[in-house]
Amino acid sequence: MAVDHITQALWSATTAFKTYPSLSGDLEVDVAIVGAGITGISTAYSLVKAGKKVAVLEALKVGSGTTGSSTGNLYAPIDERLYTIASKHSEETMRAVATSRTAAIDFIEQRVLEFNIDCEFNRVPWYLFSEPGNDLMAQVGKEREAAEKAGLPVTGEAPASFPFKVESMANIAHQAQFNPLKYVQGLAAAIAGDNCLLFEGTKVMDVEDGEPCVVQTERGKVTAKQVIMATHSPKGIYAVHTAMEPYREYAMAVRLKGASPAGGVYWHVQQMQHYSVRPYSNEQGNFLLILGEAHKVGHKEHNEENFLKLEEYLKAHFDVDHIVYKWAAQNYKPADALPYIGTSPLQNNTYIATGFAADGLVYGTLSGMIISDIIAGKENEWAKLYDPTRFTPIASAPKFAKENIDVAFHLVKDFLFYGETDQLKEIRAGEGKTIEIDDEKLAAYRDEEGQLHVVSSICPHMGCVVHFNNAEKSWDCPCHGSRFSIEGEVLEGPAYHNLAKPKATNDTEE
Repeated sequence: MAVDHITQALWSATTAFKTYPSLSGDLEVDVAIVGAGITGISTAYSLVKAGKKVAVLEALKVGSGTTGSSTGNLYAPIDERLYTIASKHSEETMRAVATSRTAAIDFIEQRVLEFNIDCEFNRVPWYLFSEPGNDLMAQVGKEREAAEKAGLPVTGEAPASFPFKVESMANIAHQAQFNPLKYVQGLAAAIAGDNCLLFEGTKVMDVEDGEPCVVQTERGKVTAKQVIMATHSPKGIYAVHTAMEPYREYAMAVRLKGASPAGGVYWHVQQMQHYSVRPYSNEQGNFLLILGEAHKVGHKEHNEENFLKLEEYLKAHFDVDHIVYKWAAQNYKPADALPYIGTSPLQNNTYIATGFAADGLVYGTLSGMIISDIIAGKENEWAKLYDPTRFTPIASAPKFAKENIDVAFHLVKDFLFYGETDQLKEIRAGEGKTIEIDDEKLAAYRDEEGQLHVVSSICPHMGCVVHFNNAEKSWDCPCHGSRFSIEGEVLEGPAYHNLAKPKATNDTEE
């Protein structure tokens, strides 16, 4: 099957970017926001409306990070299921989650209408379904019952034109889809001005909580009364890092030989996961998007297998002409199935928004609604529900224990049983290995031209050893999800700093 573009998201390939300047010099504002994805820009909108002066600091381009790697689906249910919320917490909590997420979808629609943002926003159904013969009726039935109790407009009926065979169905009306990058780009352009300063190419190096807070960048410092970490996982070291599992998921956009299915969010339940499928159309034509094959970051080297499995799934269910785009995205699963939104524990004026799992477009928007209300001194009915300082030992214990045992395992395993070879010359073209030379732990990659790229293999976040990601040619930390380029530059995750340069390879390769 032919492939046009590898590791490029559909949205970034088909969306025109507006350019914003880099920070140059020092600045003082009411609120500094680190990150210009849907969380940062949504928060900036509400804060500016509340009369605050805001600076948004983005290391790359507005919306080009996690937001621009999503599938653009907006729904009230959650990746780990509403019935999980009921079992871990209560039915009241489950209803509040569904209500708050519905409000966030409405917020997005209101901004689309307010600023006439051309982002292909459409109201569509959300489907969770199983096919005959896979013994997953009970799971779908539990979610349908949970959705009913949460007050969502759910039925068990599949439409006549449904593109899959169905054994069990949860069909929730009035959910939505859009182009997330066009939306964030449009909202950013609408609010940019004297009270909302947007800076791209501005990497934050450190944040000091205080009165005031100080945000250090490579190009100057920003002083602010409050700081918001809108970076998917907060930069630096936070307690929530020990309560989240970082996951990598894979996506494709393909052309079909026949007609695309009707608009909708299709979640096809499998034994250990679900595949998320949706159609999308723009001036370039019709696409079918799929997301799935999740695994923990840094726990799998031959990630190209995940793309192959997506391809096999699509071939089995659709008449695919060719793959147009392939990419991957990251998410952080919280210990108790609820994200962490609000004031960071042990800090007074720094706010975090993280632990969204695969539901970040809605939770990111909701974070903006909650945090902006807190800063503006307004009561928010969901602030307590998602407060990062909450203590849920029973709901959190299994995943918290698993995550921290896993981190400890990798710290011990990777340091005691280090590398597969101590010879740079044994690294083949396109291959990356962790090696040790003169007691220095290194990450070495040889490109297709035969050139070696060598950096330290020790993650600067909390000292774990990075692992090679073959599909995306990156060094990924298995502990807290930081990812680095083959040159050691931070790509995403909680690390502030790049992988260190080696002391010297001393021309070890013969």
